[in-house]
Amino acid sequence: MKPRVILHNAISADGRTDGFQPDLEAYYGLAGRFHEDVTLAGSQTLLESPDGPALSRDPGNVPEPPAQDPKDVRPILAVPDSRDRIKNWVFLRTLPYWRDVFALSSSTAPQEQVERFRRQHIPYFLSGRERVDLAAALSSIGGRFGAKTVRVDAGGTLNGALLRAGLVDEISLLVHPRFVGGMSPRSVFKADDLETDEGALELNLAGNETLPGGLVWLRYNVIPPKTAPAPVED
Repeated sequence: MKPRVILHNAISADGRTDGFQPDLEAYYGLAGRFHEDVTLAGSQTLLESPDGPALSRDPGNVPEPPAQDPKDVRPILAVPDSRDRIKNWVFLRTLPYWRDVFALSSSTAPQEQVERFRRQHIPYFLSGRERVDLAAALSSIGGRFGAKTVRVDAGGTLNGALLRAGLVDEISLLVHPRFVGGMSPRSVFKADDLETDEGALELNLAGNETLPGGLVWLRYNVIPPKTAPAPVED
């Protein structure tokens, strides 16, 4: 059963995700209200973080992971990486935000990537021809971990793939009082252009809240399209 999927992003007033300094305390404070079971993060987002250099280096052989504490309520981190860019998965396991890591790749993943998962004792799921089948991955996450809520902490590419595939239930936007402008496509929703406006997603406003510093928190429920969207892989 697919868990509820929530996109949560910090954006400027003109929809950019870059060119300004987000209020991380407010952003993650709001994220904590979702009580997610799984955090779905894009590999590119992780590689562009301060931890990126450590993630790009293979650590070699690693010891068996510690036993899971049944009282640990931290979420699982799930990461689609069909292009085999992350080499050090055990580093993610050492971070304090998640209790374990779940790797996602395509069914045609290179053997060296699969061997890396096994050598680093990382649970993984393979689906999709060339990219991760996101619908299958979310079903696996729901079944394997009993996840009810998945919070997506990613950039526009993974957001766009999930939205185009009709897999998102809620959109959460922390709007900052900044105007960035520019010609580059660093927005919260990056996908191929629509040929008509019939493919535009309809939303219902679920809540809005004004926060200190001119921040506005908007929450929308995604109205399911009348026709099923085509499968999208990422």
